[in-house]
Amino acid sequence: MLITVYCVRRDLSERTFSLHVAPDFELCNFRVLCEIESGVPAEESQIIYLERLLVDDHCSLGSYGLKDGDVVVLLQKDNMGHRPLGRAPNHHHHHHHHHHMEFGGLATPGPSTARQRAPSAQLSHGLASGEKVGSASGLNSPALIRSMLLSNPHDLSLLKERNPVLADALLSGNLDTFARVLREQQREIALREQERLRLYTADPFDREAQAKIEEEIRQQNIEENMTIAMEEAPESFGQVAMLYIHCKVNGLPLKAFVDSGAQMTIMSQACAERCNIIRLMDRRWAGVAKGVGIQRIMGRIHLAQIQIEGDFLQCSFSILEEQPMDILLGLDMLRRHQCSIDLKKNVLVIGTTGTQTSFLPEAEVPVCGMLSSNEDEESSHKEVAEKIKHSVMDSGRKKH
Repeated sequence: MLITVYCVRRDLSERTFSLHVAPDFELCNFRVLCEIESGVPAEESQIIYLERLLVDDHCSLGSYGLKDGDVVVLLQKDNMGHRPLGRAPNHHHHHHHHHHMEFGGLATPGPSTARQRAPSAQLSHGLASGEKVGSASGLNSPALIRSMLLSNPHDLSLLKERNPVLADALLSGNLDTFARVLREQQREIALREQERLRLYTADPFDREAQAKIEEEIRQQNIEENMTIAMEEAPESFGQVAMLYIHCKVNGLPLKAFVDSGAQMTIMSQACAERCNIIRLMDRRWAGVAKGVGIQRIMGRIHLAQIQIEGDFLQCSFSILEEQPMDILLGLDMLRRHQCSIDLKKNVLVIGTTGTQTSFLPEAEVPVCGMLSSNEDEESSHKEVAEKIKHSVMDSGRKKH
């Protein structure tokens, strides 16, 4: 089973690590594992689980009720026995020293990784995750911080993603604005920092404090996970261009949205009118398309031809009243012509004829086919998602 250990050392520096152990593993051996991982001597470790101090060294972890995924707290005993609450001897000094080393804060797993980063990378990670940037490093001049961020596009994009408020202030071009926002954020962080100290010097059996600590560990893991993702796969935070191809219906060039998640092939009423095939629409097939919302199906064109490259393919369209995309090629059509979506070559292959056609480059994709990850476009993002879902039809509702 995997046990997460949240360790608070005597100098109030903290770290989190996970250990794989069997349920019949004895507490004394668990202390030794923790010593190897955290450097806290086994005889000085206090292991706390669900607000209870585990004391019997020969008891197995399983008999204490620990299960896979649980979190335990490891506190290092103080030299002077238990410290009176809230009066940590010179812990401020320690804490700052610790923070300077780990000054990417939430973004870095621990001091060792932080020290290998260049100052500007540490700086941007620190600011992006809203962590206090240590004055020990001389980075306390807003002007210097500003010029460092502006000179590095990667750090700037990180800041935009993580700390949009500070990024806006930076890009406003006004140093005073930037300095003010920076100071406000640093003040908030200082307050949070005090709260953390209060938590960690609190009684280990205080349920609320422990819950807050666990929440913070979880948040820290999420931050770390996101930082790694941004370094390894930055494109996953950008926009995704949907799959469109060029085609023609009745000689009219169109951009068709390829959607293997939709049951049927759809054309908007406006497009059917432009292609001059609306006269073939059979209104007996009117009904309701149910996706996230409800859309009216005006009718169905039983047979039309769609031209892809040199191929003329038979196709039937359901005509939708309000549909942002001209044509949506659904599974019925993709199946009938045994199409495959090849994202390595970036082509749609028509299996029945062997013809290939390229997916459109981002610049040519219609606006409704861009799914973006920015907040201000969040509503349009949801709209597009809904419109795409509309096309996943409840075909059982058709009137014959």
